[in-house]
Amino acid sequence: MAAYAVVMENLKERAEFMNESMQKSQTITDNMISILGSFDHRLSALETAMRPTQIRTHSIRKAHENIDKTLKVAESILAQFDLARQTEAKILRGPHEDLESYLEAVNQLRSIVKFFSSTKGLKSSIGMINHASSLLAKSVLKLEEEFRQLLTLYSKPVEPDRLFDCLPQSLRPSTGSPSKGDGTGTKEHQRSLETVVYHPPALIPPRILPLLHELAQQMIQAGHQQQLYTIYKEIRSAVVEQSLRKLGVERLGKEDVQKMQWEVLEAKIGNWIHFMRISVKLLFAAEKKVSDQIFEGQDSLRDQCFAEVTGNSVAVLLSFGEAIAKSKRSPEKLFVLLDMYEIMRELQSEMDIIFGSQYCSEMREAAKVLTDRLAETAQETFVDFEEAVEKDATKTSVLDGTVHPLTSYVINYVKFLFDYQSTLKQLFGDANDGHSKDQLGVITTRILQALQSNLDGKSKQYKDPALTQLFLMNNIHYIVRSVRRSEAKDVLGDDWVQIHRRVVQQHANQYKRISWSKILQTLSVQGASPAGNASFTGEVVSSNTGISRSAVKDRFKTFNMLFEEIHQRQSQWTVPDSELRESLRLAVAEVLLPAYRSFAKRFGPMIEGGKNPQKYIRYTPEDLERMLAEFFEGKTWKGP
Repeated sequence: MAAYAVVMENLKERAEFMNESMQKSQTITDNMISILGSFDHRLSALETAMRPTQIRTHSIRKAHENIDKTLKVAESILAQFDLARQTEAKILRGPHEDLESYLEAVNQLRSIVKFFSSTKGLKSSIGMINHASSLLAKSVLKLEEEFRQLLTLYSKPVEPDRLFDCLPQSLRPSTGSPSKGDGTGTKEHQRSLETVVYHPPALIPPRILPLLHELAQQMIQAGHQQQLYTIYKEIRSAVVEQSLRKLGVERLGKEDVQKMQWEVLEAKIGNWIHFMRISVKLLFAAEKKVSDQIFEGQDSLRDQCFAEVTGNSVAVLLSFGEAIAKSKRSPEKLFVLLDMYEIMRELQSEMDIIFGSQYCSEMREAAKVLTDRLAETAQETFVDFEEAVEKDATKTSVLDGTVHPLTSYVINYVKFLFDYQSTLKQLFGDANDGHSKDQLGVITTRILQALQSNLDGKSKQYKDPALTQLFLMNNIHYIVRSVRRSEAKDVLGDDWVQIHRRVVQQHANQYKRISWSKILQTLSVQGASPAGNASFTGEVVSSNTGISRSAVKDRFKTFNMLFEEIHQRQSQWTVPDSELRESLRLAVAEVLLPAYRSFAKRFGPMIEGGKNPQKYIRYTPEDLERMLAEFFEGKTWKGP
């Protein structure tokens, strides 16, 4: 228990000690709170005492900042005044000495006006704005005049030789006229020209274009867009028109075209085709580049100016094409119509690009109308040609039965048609359905049928029916041979060729029958006088044939007369094709010579034993063969 008491005593003492410690800690905490509260009160008093000083210090600092700002504004204003004086001096000197510096001064003047317009409350701002605006107005007038002078100075007509140098080598003229260039070759060659790259000339030096662009921009900013448009249109349109006149372009109407001789008109059409190619691919393309660079960023003004500059020149070019398309149709015009149609088709995509804006819509439409009208006129000319061939009533006669000029003309015409196959494909609208050969075949067949119909009529002019057949044989053979040697064979087909070869053979057979049947009858035993009649007259009669000597003499005399007559007449006739000529001679010889040999062998001895046998047997088979070789050589005609 004692130990327990001791422990309890100790716990009690410790508890009392802890209680005293806590009381002391509370006292210390209260004292600290009191001290801190005192500090807070003092700091508040100090802050209150220092607040006026802080306010004064802040005001001073703000004043300094305002002063700095004011000084900076003043400096910038003074700088603008100084810049204005410098700019005014440049403006007054004008743009001639240093255009780039002048343009820079104009831009500075605009920035000065903008600066003072944004500076409010400054009494001198209004005066400066008015002064700068006045200078700016004067400067724009000087820029306008500078633009006019600079554009005029560097806008010169393009000489033809310079344009020719920009053409591909194959299209450059060998002499002064573009129609005499090497580019007037085959149509296949012409079509390959579509892929050739052209290099339009620089109409204005490259170093000048940026200056003109900047001048144009300054005028637009100053609101002088209309003046800019007028100046540009007047100067550039005149230059383009002068360039075309130097090239040889002239305004011709339907009446002018109708009065021209065909040779003159044909040459002018050839020139026009080259003028169109040069104008679109070189001159107008180059003009488009000029307007694109000067009016860069001003699309509407650019397109409007270009349309005005080129509009009259395009109209002059197209008016000639319209005059040809509307003029009186004739067969010889077909191929120039196709040439004109071809160049319009070739240039169509480029014209759509160069004249692609809304302001050029009339030019695009005019070009399309011309293309369609040329196609329509060409199609109508096909029909006219077919009718003209069938109804041809020219009095030109071929006395020797050779190929008629109409035949060679029509065949050459047809051959030329096949040089235009791709053009005709477009013309008849067969580009996608694969019927171009069919259409061309129909046209060719109709033309050749018309020709044969006309030849049939012309053949009836001959009094000698044998010459009629020879004439038809020659002409049909010429047609067939020409077709076989041309692209027409692929279109007309082998059947057409074989049918007409048989027609040629039929006329040859008819010629042989008409010419030689009578003379062959003289070499025939049939039809001779019977032996009884011969005995009655007291003449010598062949025991083998029953033909009297006098009848044999008559046969030889008749043969000699007929052969000499045929030889004299038909050696003046002509078979121009050597192969056909030899074939016809051989066909005659194969019938005549065996018959003559047989007759002479059988009946010659009856004459040879008598008086003057050479009077009756004038020719040997070899003599006849030599004389047959003189047939169809076209010797001098002595009358039908």
